[in-house]
Amino acid sequence: MTIGRLIVFAKVPEPGRVKTRLSPPLDPVQAAQLYDAMLQDILESSARWALELDLEPLLAFDPPEGREAMRRLAPAAYQLRPQSGSGLGLRMANAFAESFAAGHPITLLRGSDSPLLERTQVDQMIEFLQEGTDLVLTPDQGGGFVMIGGRNPAQKIFEVPMSTRDVLGNTVDAVTSLGMRCRLTEPASDVDVIEDLRALDTVLNDRSSDPLPRTVRSIAQLRSQGVL
Repeated sequence: MTIGRLIVFAKVPEPGRVKTRLSPPLDPVQAAQLYDAMLQDILESSARWALELDLEPLLAFDPPEGREAMRRLAPAAYQLRPQSGSGLGLRMANAFAESFAAGHPITLLRGSDSPLLERTQVDQMIEFLQEGTDLVLTPDQGGGFVMIGGRNPAQKIFEVPMSTRDVLGNTVDAVTSLGMRCRLTEPASDVDVIEDLRALDTVLNDRSSDPLPRTVRSIAQLRSQGVL
């Protein structure tokens, strides 16, 4: 039995369905191609971390009819499961509940637009949870979070309004109001708007190694097309 489950929450990379806040200046096809590249890099690194940390990797995808498209993108180690529920909060709550019912002591859930999330934050999250913390969050730069970990979190935690600048603080408040312990890992960044993409480009240009090869190539292509 593994120590827990690592879930990647993702959308099928179709134009008009993903990274819509990047358009303009990107057009819907460019935004989908960028997301596809980030997703493949994230799935690859997450599968490697899961193997190293004795976690079960699972790709939770949306929409449900996208299974075959996601199977072509995901490394073979992943189980695939459609997200269930109306709204992001309920889909996350259901994913945690299903993981707990399957016998996983801890569950980590990360998004698919945070390529700069590192193994360091995953290690921190596991450490905090194994020490008895009830819920752990990895903050992003926009007031939200890019990863969340827990055992069997109460559904109330996921009833806060999502995709706002207050979601991190509201989630922490919801946890503490239930008498539970909440901790934060070191922050990471995600890619929501064009300023985030430009910041990612700067970070990747400053790195000596290339852990995100598809993302780097995709951004280079966007730069050559004059949209960055």
